Amino acid sequence: MEQTLGFAHFLTHADGVARFILGVMLIMSAGTWYLIATKGAHLFRMRRKSRSFLDAFWEASNLEAVAGRIRETGATDPFSHLLHHGFTAIEQHGRCKNGCECPPSLIDSGTPEEWLSRALKRAIEEDKSQLEFGQTFLATVASSAPFVGLFGTVWGIYHALIAIGTSGQGTLDKVAGPVGEALVMTGIGLAVAIPAAIGYNTFARANRNTLSRLNSFAYDVFVFLATGIKASPMLTDARATSEKVIAMARAQGMGSDVAPVHPGLAVR
Repeated sequence: MEQTLGFAHFLTHADGVARFILGVMLIMSAGTWYLIATKGAHLFRMRRKSRSFLDAFWEASNLEAVAGRIRETGATDPFSHLLHHGFTAIEQHGRCKNGCECPPSLIDSGTPEEWLSRALKRAIEEDKSQLEFGQTFLATVASSAPFVGLFGTVWGIYHALIAIGTSGQGTLDKVAGPVGEALVMTGIGLAVAIPAAIGYNTFARANRNTLSRLNSFAYDVFVFLATGIKASPMLTDARATSEKVIAMARAQGMGSDVAPVHPGLAVR
């Protein structure tokens, strides 16, 4: 009498452990594809908004124009978010220095350059945390799914061999079918792990590139806000900088010389 074999037959005869393993891998696969879809769409939108903001930033006549754009559109990408933190730090430090009711605290301590450096570093860390959301899950799935599938295979082969031994029929045609069905679990584990590994590597590379550009942009923002000097390579006359921003920066004691990049800006 011929026996119908296949994955459906394997599911029918699978016990609770095998079904639990299949359920775990199903959750892994669903979570992986959800993160790939959502993070991919977010990455596409972020790149488009970042490109638009940077183009507008380097083409702006002064920092006041950039601040107006951020007030209108909001900080919707890492670069505008970084500049927003810089503007906020300058404004808050100016209020506290001009005698407003600001209770003394540790965050208010330090020189104006250190104040600005801390604000920019916090912005970079917040963006880094947002960019890396979900990558731990992808890395976990990529590294563990093959072993979860292998455990399911071992468990399936164990029960298949017990059934074969109980029946007393150890011929190849009786052994190959159940063992082959159990090996499907390994294939499922690989099918779950491979997209997770590819997605993790893709997003990790994209995040490294974004953070590298963000650190470079943080240097420009630090110089512009700390000295009031707009040295855009896309502008032929740097003296087109807003006099209001220059006066505000000098009034806050940030100096007129170009300040070096604070080592706290770099994200490793």
